[in-house]
Amino acid sequence: MRTLIKIIGGLVLMFSMTTAVMATPVDTYEFKSPENQKRGLSLAHELRCPQCQNQNLIDSNSPVARDLRLEVFKMVDEGKGDDEIIEFMTSRYGEFVLYKPKMETKTYILWLGPIGLLLLGLVIGFIFIRKQRIGGNVPNEISAEDQRELDTLLKRNTK
Repeated sequence: MRTLIKIIGGLVLMFSMTTAVMATPVDTYEFKSPENQKRGLSLAHELRCPQCQNQNLIDSNSPVARDLRLEVFKMVDEGKGDDEIIEFMTSRYGEFVLYKPKMETKTYILWLGPIGLLLLGLVIGFIFIRKQRIGGNVPNEISAEDQRELDTLLKRNTK
């Protein structure tokens, strides 16, 4: 009976160890030249994974990113230009795959919005500071009647 328990325990231990050691597959792509490799990796860093949405094609482990990485690498080795590869990806997945969207009329708010907000903040800050300076130069004068009332209140509190 004890031998059976030891055998079952050993099998359970071996099974749990084999499932814990599973590794993710690694892409291996042989580029035709080191220049192509540099270009391919650079392009894959610039393109966003459509599935993960917050990682580029190199950092993502999703199957979609793996396929797109290999597609980019193959296109680079085929001699296609960067613009041609980016055009292919945006036509297939939309402008979302670009970390740096193109300067177009539909993306003006993305490019010019931060500058506009900065200018608006500077104008509001300038107006606020100017009002503070103008308001700070006016002496605080009270009427004679208010001064007498204040004096009586102060005398009452000191007694």
